Amino acid sequence: MRIFGARFRRPVFCGAFLLASLLCAARSAPAQSALPPSQSVLPQALGIGLEGVDYAYPVQWLDLTLEGQKLRMAYMDVAPSAAPNGKAIVLLHGKSFSGDYWGPTIAKLASLGYRVVVPDQIGFGKSSKPDLRYSFDLLARTTKTLLDHLGIAQAAILGHSFGGMLAVYFARDYPELTRVLILENPIGLEDYRSSIPPQPLETLFKTEMDQTPESFRSFLKVFFVGWPPAAERTAEIFSRVLKSPEYPRYAMASALTYQMMFDEPIRHEYPLLKMPVLLIIGQSDRSVFFRRYASPEAVKPLGNWPLLGRQAAKDLPDGKLVEIEGAGHVSHVEKPDAFQAAIDDFLKARF
Repeated sequence: MRIFGARFRRPVFCGAFLLASLLCAARSAPAQSALPPSQSVLPQALGIGLEGVDYAYPVQWLDLTLEGQKLRMAYMDVAPSAAPNGKAIVLLHGKSFSGDYWGPTIAKLASLGYRVVVPDQIGFGKSSKPDLRYSFDLLARTTKTLLDHLGIAQAAILGHSFGGMLAVYFARDYPELTRVLILENPIGLEDYRSSIPPQPLETLFKTEMDQTPESFRSFLKVFFVGWPPAAERTAEIFSRVLKSPEYPRYAMASALTYQMMFDEPIRHEYPLLKMPVLLIIGQSDRSVFFRRYASPEAVKPLGNWPLLGRQAAKDLPDGKLVEIEGAGHVSHVEKPDAFQAAIDDFLKARF
């Protein structure tokens, strides 16, 4: 029996009736204004499955059935580009991203002999965007299903941000598969429920429906020191998805996964992670998810990532902390050399 593993979720009603009623209210927002010329985006609409967006490597598909719905999970399975070392590593993306932003990391790991598997989680990227009861255990299980399909019995699991939160759940659910765990600025180092009130699904959905290219850029800029090309690409893709007639379905999937993040804290599980763990923290990160739903006074003590990282590292039975100066929330994009050096050293020593 898992000591801290029992996870409880408040019931979520999210069927077609709810989506239709929320859409009627949310789409009354003013029309989206154009971006300044210096921030222009490609004009055409983009499907919510990111059809037409090329990833760094070929995308394959895994058929799944969840809650009676037939779905597709997109993934990249990249073979070593140098002499194979017989080891696999799985990269788990963040909330506002997809597997696409791992391109340079994939290339480096493949050049070192690793097989690199990069899924788009259900609800994200090129994968299906169903209306269902999302949970981290569900996403961990679909990731495990993918690895079973690929014949991978053990791997290194690397998760960033939201993907770091998922990586902890995966490691706790499937410790026999998780040889080592790497967490890059993982969400869940603090429990937002202590300072931020829970929000109904209607509010989360309306927030997503009210997004504009400008509001999304402002949201994304909090994650970075500066504005790297990967951030611009993410912003442009989202600006085109906003034009899709299917965007309400995309918005509902995003709202449901935000609710999952708030409802399923993970920090108490860190002492139970028995495998070697590398914790990488960008020292300029001050991001606080859900900050818009709380007062400035309530949010003020939150988001001290350097402190949160040091506290979490103390609770890891076999943990190592690497602090990356000059990086915000996305070290593998902002400081790729320092990030890669940290994971190379860790993998050589522990994997």
